[in-house]
Amino acid sequence: MSTLLLIKTSSLGDVIHALPAVTDLARFHPEVAIDWLVEESFKEIPALHNHVQQVQTIALRRWRHHWLTIATWQEFFHRLHTIRHTPYDLSVDCQGLIKSALIARLLPGSRHGFDRDSIREPLASFCYQNTHRVSRELHAVERNRQLLAQVFGYTPPHEVDYGIKAPALFTTQRPAAKYVVFLHATSRASKEWPVENWIDLGRQLALHGLSILLPSGNAKEQQRAQLIAGQINGAHALPKSSLTTLASLLQEAEFVVGVDTGLTHLAVALKQKVIAIYTDTDPQATGVYGSKLATNVGGIGMMPEVSSILNLCV
Repeated sequence: MSTLLLIKTSSLGDVIHALPAVTDLARFHPEVAIDWLVEESFKEIPALHNHVQQVQTIALRRWRHHWLTIATWQEFFHRLHTIRHTPYDLSVDCQGLIKSALIARLLPGSRHGFDRDSIREPLASFCYQNTHRVSRELHAVERNRQLLAQVFGYTPPHEVDYGIKAPALFTTQRPAAKYVVFLHATSRASKEWPVENWIDLGRQLALHGLSILLPSGNAKEQQRAQLIAGQINGAHALPKSSLTTLASLLQEAEFVVGVDTGLTHLAVALKQKVIAIYTDTDPQATGVYGSKLATNVGGIGMMPEVSSILNLCV
């Protein structure tokens, strides 16, 4: 049995886009033991995949704010020691960034990654012993699948399987009414859908007997969720939750409406019906992908109307 360390550290959506590559590899080479290196804040996602044996974590996002402290360097070297002394036969850097490539450079075994023409930071390719050309025109999911397929010598199947399932909600966690999840929060203001649109859509769905749940990840997002929920009968702004709990909520919803954010991709990975709203990014490159239940609406410089979203919901 050979051992692989897959490197895909962040962001949430990027981590989710690498899941189907693991499913493919496990199908064609079940003898390969797969570990995954990821940012600590996203560790729950690869842990949902049955074919990921161990999740190794780093904390670059947290450490970068405290590089001058002794405690940060102690933790960094401890994590690095743990990873380097795990006897991996090979590593594959699906991230393709200089920061991920430098980590790969420190690992034992054969190092694989994208070639210089396949990534936006070409210098990263010099850290690998073996490089592979993958078209930059492909969707992110397919780029990850093609990379692992080239490393291990197989052709990915047509169907896309993210390979994850969330645990069922406890009775105390499950809302009494049928519910829809609004994923209103995203990393950039330019990717948001207006608050008044969420309120309008929520009010119309409430007339169909649906409750609206609005997750949030920080104080600003919580304030926005409360503003929207306060204008919709039966809507609830949820407190900050773990990724596993959010995955369970998404999985058991009637459907999900979301902007370009990692949780929207998570809902797709969980085989949920998803309407994804795009206003400032290209869904051809990083839109929801691989499911007949998922629909991309909008694109760069576009602002989908409430009516178009409602028609896809009901």
